Amino acid sequence: MKVSVGAGLKATFRPWVEGKEHVPATGPAILASNHLSFSDSFFLPAVLDRRVTFIAKAEYFNSPGVKGRLTAAFFKGVGQLPVDRSGGRGAGEAAIASAIAVLERGELFGIYPEGTRSPDGRLYRGKSGGLARVALATGAPVLPVAMIDTEKIQPPGKIVPKVMRPGIRIGAPLDFSRYQGMEGDRFILRSLTDEVMYAIMRLSGQEYVDIYATVAKRQLAQAAKGGDADD
Repeated sequence: MKVSVGAGLKATFRPWVEGKEHVPATGPAILASNHLSFSDSFFLPAVLDRRVTFIAKAEYFNSPGVKGRLTAAFFKGVGQLPVDRSGGRGAGEAAIASAIAVLERGELFGIYPEGTRSPDGRLYRGKSGGLARVALATGAPVLPVAMIDTEKIQPPGKIVPKVMRPGIRIGAPLDFSRYQGMEGDRFILRSLTDEVMYAIMRLSGQEYVDIYATVAKRQLAQAAKGGDADD
């Protein structure tokens, strides 16, 4: 996939990268990134020498038919890990366990603390449950990552992507060893997550909004319905 998809992305879009030296050559690390586009999970691994594993919806891996098998093969090839996220808390625990297993193998794990794509290009509040618990359970360093302009390549509703240069800025690793053993403290989880989001904000230059992206999406959808009703 790095030779085919990765090489194709780099040749076509020529993404620029800063801070690649912060990614360790060996050993576990967490890449905590903002999330602007579905392509984020392709551009970031494409510019790195090592494999990056992300969590993806299980539906991508178990759809029926030839198309379903091809989709599953593609997502496995680009380092996506299937997790059933429809089961509430149990699904969340499964995702955390999967992430810990990746890091315990000495690999790179990618995560979007916002939990979903930004609806408007701004940076939203990070969810404290996943990132913080995985970081404290494994002791792996957390590298803040800023994806830049990836949302402009293929905005919603646009079929043909725009050929342009997105950016990837990787920050120095954050050490949270001072919080080791405190993963049961929700205030510690919140503090760790907020520190990572602040680092991402400084790298990306995004405006920060202190609500969850899922809430913002719901508010935007409600506003759109209200506008339709007024029309």
